[in-house]
Amino acid sequence: MACEPWTEKLDAYLDGELPADEARGLDEHLRRCASCTAESLDKLQQRRAVHAASLRFVPDPAFRARIQRSITVRARSSPNRRWLLAIAGVLVITSALLLTFDHVRSGDEQLMSELVDLHVSTLASPNPVDVVSSDRHTVKPWFEGKIPFTFNLPELQNSPFVLVGGRVIYLHQSPGAELVFRVRQHQISVFLFQEQGLRELRGHEAVRTDLSFEVRTWRHHGLRYIVIGDASAQDLDTLSKLLEASD
Repeated sequence: MACEPWTEKLDAYLDGELPADEARGLDEHLRRCASCTAESLDKLQQRRAVHAASLRFVPDPAFRARIQRSITVRARSSPNRRWLLAIAGVLVITSALLLTFDHVRSGDEQLMSELVDLHVSTLASPNPVDVVSSDRHTVKPWFEGKIPFTFNLPELQNSPFVLVGGRVIYLHQSPGAELVFRVRQHQISVFLFQEQGLRELRGHEAVRTDLSFEVRTWRHHGLRYIVIGDASAQDLDTLSKLLEASD
């Protein structure tokens, strides 16, 4: 089978252990082969599920109370009780802050993983969009009544980008829009949601995810924009600026 040499490398590819030249070759193959892309998505989703399961196990809420009681009992028998209590208080506050930070970070990573999965699903689908048009004046009105917000699309004339179309998607029960753009041989997904539905994502970020996808995310006029693709960082930056300037 022509795909067998590639599928044998998927696990190493997803783990980031494939040599750079082989990873580039597999990148090219995945863009052409829907079957291998679907298999890579299945493997990626399995990894997400295992990772999400590991995040569910947290310390017993009574654990901190037991530690506090233990520290208090020992402190009462110590001549430096006040000093020990002060240290205990600092430790408790620090632990609470670290747990809060870890919770926010894990929620952020989980949400981004789900968005990457949606992008990979679009890459693997023979019908990636529900409205097919390169005309922004056709695509934007199509979403009216289907999502609870509106948005503007940039003028792409004299740019390397082509608007392929769009579709309605749901994330954490929040309806949103996925717009698909093409630049040369690369496909880019632009996700739009109401900011209140995606509070896990914070700030303005430029990151690189599993499967070597570039990601840009920002908020604007109550909307959250997430741009994901395997195009160059410069291409994603350029498209993001066009979207930000489209109002």
